[in-house]
Amino acid sequence: MLPDTVHKLPQAERFAYAKLLAFMTRVDNELTVEEMSMFEQRLGTALLSPKQRDAIRASLKNPPPLEECLDGLGEEAGRLALRDAVLMAASDGTVDEDEREALDEIAEYLDLQPDAINRLLTWTVEGYSWMQAGYDLLNDLSR
Repeated sequence: MLPDTVHKLPQAERFAYAKLLAFMTRVDNELTVEEMSMFEQRLGTALLSPKQRDAIRASLKNPPPLEECLDGLGEEAGRLALRDAVLMAASDGTVDEDEREALDEIAEYLDLQPDAINRLLTWTVEGYSWMQAGYDLLNDLSR
């Protein structure tokens, strides 16, 4: 799990953060096991009430429009949500055109630097490579 500050955000922003992640799971009309795993992991960091978690899970079937998801995000919540949206988009090994377009829209809404998505994708690839190296190390430790 990422060391994080999501749980320190105001509750309304944590809910908006989770709505954005629910939106991202459905951007390409495909919900993979990897995306769902990442979604549930990140949802856990938001520390939402059971009622809010139910509402967010319902959003997986019928996600709100992107604009609605972005409305409740402050600066920090927006950057954290974008970071985690990039992680989710890349979790299945590819970021398709629809996912990339949504990520670019989010970055533009947050008024981030033009290369923000490329930098986050590079960080994500490096992170996944680091995790794979850890799995490889564990396999090498076996007798």
